[in-house]
Amino acid sequence: MQIPASMKAAVLGDPGRIEVVDLPMPDPGPEDVLVRVHRASLCGTDVKILDRTFFKGGGPEPGTFVPGHEYAGTVVGVGESVDELRVGDRVVSEAHRGCMRCRACLGGHYTDCLNYGVHAKGHRAQGMTVNGGFAEYVRNHVSTLHRLPDGVGFESGVVLSTVGTVMHAFDVLGELVTGARVVVIGPGPIGLLAVQVARELGAAHIALVGTRESRLAHGRAFGADVTLAPGGGGGEAEALLGSADVVLECSGSGGGVDDALRYARRGGRVVLIGFFDRPVTTDLNHAVVNGISLLSVRGEGTGSLQRAVALAARGRLDLEALVTHRVPLTSIADAFEIYVGRRDDALKVMLEVRADDGLAGG
Repeated sequence: MQIPASMKAAVLGDPGRIEVVDLPMPDPGPEDVLVRVHRASLCGTDVKILDRTFFKGGGPEPGTFVPGHEYAGTVVGVGESVDELRVGDRVVSEAHRGCMRCRACLGGHYTDCLNYGVHAKGHRAQGMTVNGGFAEYVRNHVSTLHRLPDGVGFESGVVLSTVGTVMHAFDVLGELVTGARVVVIGPGPIGLLAVQVARELGAAHIALVGTRESRLAHGRAFGADVTLAPGGGGGEAEALLGSADVVLECSGSGGGVDDALRYARRGGRVVLIGFFDRPVTTDLNHAVVNGISLLSVRGEGTGSLQRAVALAARGRLDLEALVTHRVPLTSIADAFEIYVGRRDDALKVMLEVRADDGLAGG
């Protein structure tokens, strides 16, 4: 497969600015894979990267850094030691590659790598500490790529990276969610996918809490037994208080943690998934008195993306329903405006990097 010498890529400028330029083609190392990107999507972390609040010390020089950690594409080149993938394979990327030498990584918790951001020790986070997928081509370590099953298109593959985060959240519970009462706070992409995964894992009752009726309607279609607004009145809302075995806080809102604690039963568990815009205060006495455990996850760790792919292979997830907007890579600034402004109730804003039907691998 002939590979060009340069590519189109979206690079960060000054805070709040991003533009598409020509960059040299990435040069894969012995353990690397070169991926031709077909689809990529935006998430809340990308907004923080765009305005540079994500970085410490100001971040990379303008015009040098390519964001994007949710993407899928086709393998077009492999390093000399790579035999796990072949040219032509369709793949989805997970963002985090730990150093694989620290205590966290050796325990399987590579999204909590103790050498986060230290390139010399092998850590990479696609689109966060190294160049990512808002480009025609991207370099990945082979361990961060997973083959897409037949019949799962590139857009669905991209959404699977978010499903991986949800799977990670259920992982940290340390036991099956089968038969559990689950409350999900925040009907964004993570929350809506959490409803689907909880259903597939056999949760006995699933409640979705949010403020937008259109998104709550998605939740009901995906399997939520109850949908309601935060702090809503009525019998259903009252019945939920103190009832949940598991609460997933996906909203990142200031009051989300207090809401989560109120829904959790005594001895229940709360998993924090959403990122918060600012420091949060909450009633920890309620947690202590009631023996409620607070847990948290970052990204799609502990091999959870591979399990998400397995669910998709069996047709158990409705992924494309979350894709509300499709924008060419060359209009990436417009894509951010759509996403940040929630234009037309945007959920997943997909960048069309390569025009095709999303299924063929050539």
